[in-house]
Amino acid sequence: MAMVLVFALAACSSKSNSDGGKKNKKQELEIFSWWTGAGEEDGLKALLKLFGDKYPDIKVNNAAVAGGAGTNAKAVLASRMQGNDPPSTFQVHAGAELNASWVAAGKMEPLNDLYKEQGWDDKFPQSLIDMISKDGNIYSVPVDIHRGNVLWYNKKVFDDNGLQPPKTFDDFFKVAEALQSKGITPLALGDKEPWAATMIFENILVAKLGADDYKKLWTGEIPLDDAKVKESAEIFKKMMGYVNKDHSSRNWQDASQLVAKGEAAMNVMGDWAKGYFVNDLKLKLNQDFGYTTTPESQGMFMIISDTFGLPKGVDNVADVKKFLGLLGSVEGQDAFNPLKGSIPARVDADPSKYDDYGKATMEDFKSAQLAPSLAHGSAAPEGFLTKVNQAVNIFVTQKDVNAFISSLKNASGDLK
Repeated sequence: MAMVLVFALAACSSKSNSDGGKKNKKQELEIFSWWTGAGEEDGLKALLKLFGDKYPDIKVNNAAVAGGAGTNAKAVLASRMQGNDPPSTFQVHAGAELNASWVAAGKMEPLNDLYKEQGWDDKFPQSLIDMISKDGNIYSVPVDIHRGNVLWYNKKVFDDNGLQPPKTFDDFFKVAEALQSKGITPLALGDKEPWAATMIFENILVAKLGADDYKKLWTGEIPLDDAKVKESAEIFKKMMGYVNKDHSSRNWQDASQLVAKGEAAMNVMGDWAKGYFVNDLKLKLNQDFGYTTTPESQGMFMIISDTFGLPKGVDNVADVKKFLGLLGSVEGQDAFNPLKGSIPARVDADPSKYDDYGKATMEDFKSAQLAPSLAHGSAAPEGFLTKVNQAVNIFVTQKDVNAFISSLKNASGDLK
């Protein structure tokens, strides 16, 4: 479906170029995202306040659409882009979500000149620049780095039961058994939107394959019925035996609340969960809740980066570039990320503005092996991810490993 959309967009690009996408012109700066909850909304508001202070004459429309991981926003965006009515700028994950859809369809303007003008050539890690570039051109500005391979846990539950956070899958299952025997849900899951369960699976994959071979799954160099993928599916199945029974009716915030209240002991979630714990639930890091990397993923970094670009056909290019300039600045990143729970994408941000988690993660990011998140659109095209989410959704209920592997294998045609 996503590939059809890409071709449809490419087909209509000549129309977009001929009319300049000028219908429905807006002088306001429309910033399109899915940041409507938890620490993300706080971070966005801080960024928009900073922009308003610097550019009080520019009218800003915060056009955020609710829905975890952009589930709803991406559908709205696709409709608008097809109709040649792009927002001034929009949130898009670095990697395939940017390059395999909007860049491939000819819908984005390159930003090489902006990078030169702002002096950004050495301000972002090259590995990140590669994720937002295609054919020698840079197409977006990263505002943050999120880590997806984090296991969060309730400190009191662990301390009261004499438990240590698990480093291996064997550790995890021993801890899970001990907790379940005490009537405590070991692992909180909220997969009302199936990406949350897909995150657990991708973390198992990167642990069992390593970062390099994990990436080869999405290029077709390693088949999706490989023995280590099957082993990962078996571990995934076993882990699903320790989740809350109402997982399918909860979102990720609901699952985080279970951990916060001590009704569940652990959950696997990106570090936007830290922003939620601290900003919304008023919990204290390393006092009320702790964190560790997901089992067996030490030294690896499941990367998710939110970026913004310049769509073709917008009429307020100068204003968009002012916003992108702020987004990529040290000042902008240090206003946004401490509230969001993420770390800055820039290598020269001020560590003193970040808590212990932020400081430690900034250090890890410098040396860890990076693995692009499948669940958040960085690793593979949207059409493939849609099918994986569907397969995961079925698997979590039916727990049929062979059927799951078969579904993954059948979906691999969308990787090409």
